[in-house]
Amino acid sequence: MVNLKSGVGRNWGWASAGSSILAEFGTLHMEFVHLTYLTGNPAYYQKVMHIRKLLAKMDRPNGLYPNYLNPRTGRWGQHHSSVGGLGDSFYEYLLKAWLMSDRTDAEARKTYDDAVEAIERHLIRKSSGGLTFIGEWKNGHLERKMGHLTCFAGGMFALGADGSPDDKAGHYLQLGAEIAHTCHESYDRTVLKLGPEAFKFDSGLEAVAVRQNEKYYILRPEVIETYWYMWRFTHDPKYREWGWQAAQAIDKYCRVSGGFSGVKDVYSSNPTYDDVQQSFFLAETLKYLYLLFSGDDLLSLESWVFNTEAHPLPVLHLGNITLPGSPTQR
Repeated sequence: MVNLKSGVGRNWGWASAGSSILAEFGTLHMEFVHLTYLTGNPAYYQKVMHIRKLLAKMDRPNGLYPNYLNPRTGRWGQHHSSVGGLGDSFYEYLLKAWLMSDRTDAEARKTYDDAVEAIERHLIRKSSGGLTFIGEWKNGHLERKMGHLTCFAGGMFALGADGSPDDKAGHYLQLGAEIAHTCHESYDRTVLKLGPEAFKFDSGLEAVAVRQNEKYYILRPEVIETYWYMWRFTHDPKYREWGWQAAQAIDKYCRVSGGFSGVKDVYSSNPTYDDVQQSFFLAETLKYLYLLFSGDDLLSLESWVFNTEAHPLPVLHLGNITLPGSPTQR
């Protein structure tokens, strides 16, 4: 946080004693590179490359990036790693930095590939019922719980399949499909056919929320985002069917006189509203739904990369433009 009057910056006390958060300082790269491209001012590019260089020098427990980094000591905070909240878009932006650079930023691609390998080894598991899920690493063990936010990763794995090392493109497209299936199950196993905030995979329960404070749906886009990427790469009609199910459920249970509202319990046939329309509902949820039913030429993935809030940024075909510190382009 920055106080715009005094210029003083500070962190949240709850974030591992005032640490900076991986998904915050790691989710500036696309925007800052684009700012340097637009303005010619190298300062933005240098800021985000400094973050990357710093992280490259640090030890990573199990090859994973913890969610908290103390800006005063330069050390990791508590060793909690997640592909969901607090971590998610850091991994997304490693891949998207490479795509946005017209696949010339090899350092970003290598960092992404190494991170995904560690995620597969330590966080991805299959439930006894055969559902592939991504857990969270906490205090030296894997918590068998997946957040709605983590469901974006199905789309990420599919988006990163082309260009994978060791001919693993098919493997990552399949992994994306398995995550999409698991996240669809989290929707399908509710009364409203809308997914909960987080869902567990233990003691006989699979893809369902246990705690009352995890049963809400706040118009989140991540599952639909993954449906869209999977549709683009496979054209399997089930992704449009699943998207249409979600669209109908949102219209039926979330529409109110003044717009759309989150609901507090997706397992209740008579849900109460939270009376909030999140900004990401328009920016992401409806945009990904619209794109899911549009042609592939609308915002083609050859020419556009979506930032973490689904704002499209152009692939920089840097024929005659060189970003500072990057090798001269052909």
